[in-house]
Amino acid sequence: MSALEGVSRSLSAAVRKLLRLPIVDEKAIKELVKDLQRALLQADVNVTLVSQISANVAERALKAQLPPGISRREHTIKVLFDELTRFLGEKPARSILPPKRPYLIMLVGIQGSGKTTGAVKIARFFQKRGLKTSIVSADTYRPGAYEQLKQLADKVNIPVYWESGEKKAERLAQHGVSKFKGAGYELIILDTAGRHRNERDLMAEMCRLEASIHPDETILVLDGTIGQQAALHARAFQEATRIGSIYVTKLDGSARGGGALSAVASTGATLKFVGVGEDIADVEPFDPAKFVSRLLGMGDLESLIAKVKDAEIEVSQAKTRKMLEGKFTLKDLYEQMESLRKMGPLRKIWEMLPGGVNIGDDQLRVAEEKLDAWRVVIQSMRKDEVENPKIVDSSRARRIARGSGRVEREVKELINQYFMMRRLTKTLKRRHGMLPKKLPFPS
Repeated sequence: MSALEGVSRSLSAAVRKLLRLPIVDEKAIKELVKDLQRALLQADVNVTLVSQISANVAERALKAQLPPGISRREHTIKVLFDELTRFLGEKPARSILPPKRPYLIMLVGIQGSGKTTGAVKIARFFQKRGLKTSIVSADTYRPGAYEQLKQLADKVNIPVYWESGEKKAERLAQHGVSKFKGAGYELIILDTAGRHRNERDLMAEMCRLEASIHPDETILVLDGTIGQQAALHARAFQEATRIGSIYVTKLDGSARGGGALSAVASTGATLKFVGVGEDIADVEPFDPAKFVSRLLGMGDLESLIAKVKDAEIEVSQAKTRKMLEGKFTLKDLYEQMESLRKMGPLRKIWEMLPGGVNIGDDQLRVAEEKLDAWRVVIQSMRKDEVENPKIVDSSRARRIARGSGRVEREVKELINQYFMMRRLTKTLKRRHGMLPKKLPFPS
């Protein structure tokens, strides 16, 4: 279960329960507040913060004057949304794209927080938005830090600066920043050595680095799995350096992500990015309103659209018309599967859809497994079989199953599903009339 998935299910269930009630009275609101407290505490959110949030929800839901035309039910859900959004920062970072060129970001954080991986993720994020990005490795303590960084950065063609004989982090940082500025790089990310909040020497070095290179922004990288300890680290770093924003990593692997997010509320720093997976592309700009919408089961269609664009999925007018008319082949279906895979796991896509969080892990896992199996089956088919699945009889199905390493039942299931989808699209076309000449998809 991913981080905060439990709290999302609990909160969306509480909202649905409220929506089903014939009357929303004081008893119903108090029950909602109890569900809210339970969900936040399970997510390891600080008890004091939980008390503040729940008290504000109860106060506003019960005592505030209802706006004209708004029911108590609608007002209560709006209050819940507002308070959770305010808790997480209320407004997203002012601007994701750097306000100037070149722009220098220094990453700081404790050991094991995901800072080195985060440097590549953030660099890749901006690279995909048209910036010429680079990374300077200034970790002179951890053996293999540069090799790890370069291995990841090479996958996305991002250069990394390093001097093997240089022991002074400040000098190494100055040389790297100077080189990349001279080469016309628009974004330079400085990856520093991991620190512990009690390690005075390393904290002092971090301050010297800031003084020597004057970063435009310092981002504190926090591990989402450390829970409420994140607040202590955030305060310690805030006292030692100028924290511009926070990046919470590993929000896909622990139910304690609420504790890390509490650090944002306790320090007043802006939460800019969240890490939601292990892949280089698994980093998202943090928008409190969108995040809360997903927690409450309201979906996040904007992020889904952005994910499609990031995956560079293009659908031609002709291909879209074929799909809608039920004239598509197994090859077309295979290409759609590949496009879906570019967007990431079904769980992440589904969470962005309104009500998507109600789908169980078992159902999504089965869907993922079926897509993977069908993909391999199609790859093992001959060209004439892909173009005309009607010719796939039992002997062909056995041959395809052997070649794909799957069972014959899965081959037949794919063929049956294909024809069912074709019949369905043809039925929808007949029911709703002719298709428009111009379809609302990119060409």
